[in-house]
Amino acid sequence: MASPNISFDSIPSSIRKPGKYFEFNARLAVRTLPSNLQRVLIAAQITTTTIGLANNILQIFDGETAAGLFGRGSQAHRMVKATIKANPYTQLFVLPMADSGTGVAATATVTFTGPAAGAGSVTVNVEGVEIVTPVAAADTATIIAAAAAAGVNAKIDLGVTAAAALGVVTFTSRNKGTVANAVKLSTRADATGVTAVATAFTGGLNDPDLAVPLAAAQQGGHEILVVPYNATAPLTLLRTHLQFVSGPMEQRRAIGVWASTGTLSAATTLAATLNSERMTCGLVPDSGTPGEEVAAAYAAVISFEEDPARPLNTLELVGVQPPPIASRLTRTEQESCLNNGVTPMEVGPGERVQIVRAITTYTVNPGGVADISWLDLTTIRTMDYIAKACRQRIELRFPRDKLSSRTPARVRSELLDVLLKAEELEIVEEVTANLAGLIVERDSQDPNRLNARIPTDVVNGLHVFAGRLDLLL
Repeated sequence: MASPNISFDSIPSSIRKPGKYFEFNARLAVRTLPSNLQRVLIAAQITTTTIGLANNILQIFDGETAAGLFGRGSQAHRMVKATIKANPYTQLFVLPMADSGTGVAATATVTFTGPAAGAGSVTVNVEGVEIVTPVAAADTATIIAAAAAAGVNAKIDLGVTAAAALGVVTFTSRNKGTVANAVKLSTRADATGVTAVATAFTGGLNDPDLAVPLAAAQQGGHEILVVPYNATAPLTLLRTHLQFVSGPMEQRRAIGVWASTGTLSAATTLAATLNSERMTCGLVPDSGTPGEEVAAAYAAVISFEEDPARPLNTLELVGVQPPPIASRLTRTEQESCLNNGVTPMEVGPGERVQIVRAITTYTVNPGGVADISWLDLTTIRTMDYIAKACRQRIELRFPRDKLSSRTPARVRSELLDVLLKAEELEIVEEVTANLAGLIVERDSQDPNRLNARIPTDVVNGLHVFAGRLDLLL
């Protein structure tokens, strides 16, 4: 059998001067699979007005830098803090967004009555942070409200500010828009003669348009995108962005993450409108931690697991506040989540919020038929990784090759090597059994093109074990 021709990149075949000439070829140097670094990009609102900051991606390493750049207590600052707390080693980037010019800030109130008949305290819990204010005998409602507002404002990293007047504390979100409408606020009065009544946050309107920031992120190549929003319009824009950058032409494959602290029905309804294998929603009903911070923590946990096939079950969302017992998802409710495109979070030992099973919002195929093809988040992450590994191998081995009758077999050999190595890592399986399906052939219309079919049997997660105990007497 004739051996393949040896080609040179730098030594021309026309040399006539005697000598011994050598060039270096690194195309065969890499024999391993590529790493799977997961970079997180947070798209969130800021409160600063630094010229040129908005819509420019910045890598961030700590919360204090984020506070200085984006405004202390802003969405961007708090989401950075939540990400780093959940995974200090996250490769973290931020896409800052200015508030909408027509945005309106959400507000809420706490109304105090007095005077106090004895010493005690009042407690305000906002965004999962508890602020206790001492109350002295004879303190009036005005005095109590002013002290409570001062206590809230002393928590400088909160996403809200407080102002007191005539016994009423008014809370205002730092960022304008709808996100703060979901902020949890509660109060308690532990002084005789004093009452405290809280209203829910409301009135936040008009989030910034995600289209421009996402356009700025198209070339970024980040694997995980996180947004603070929990509404159809911005998440539909995110879905469109993910479809574009993850497509076969762009090949910057990514997933989108958001979270809800609202109701199960609202979360499943929203997930159904998106129905995307590239989007995942975490649900922690009534957690005091704002939804945007839950999303950041969820994304941080996803980025921590670089093995794309390994399930995220039981991993903790560090820093996320457990919801009240009455609001925690029952087993039936968790099953409802998992059948309707929502990732449920539960409270495990030690009052830690943890992932039950990370799934995507994809539940039905384009014909509306129930489809489990993209149920688990590990499936799309595995397929993205195999595509990356195959592409890297072909780019390394065949950067300037000719297409002859020998080429398809050589390309097939390299693809097979990628699959076998992925099988060793338990990312795919049954490579040998599917060997006949690995086809590399010349295109029938384009003489300069090779086509390949690569059977990819992804390794599934061990999510369910069922056993039967047979009683023997």
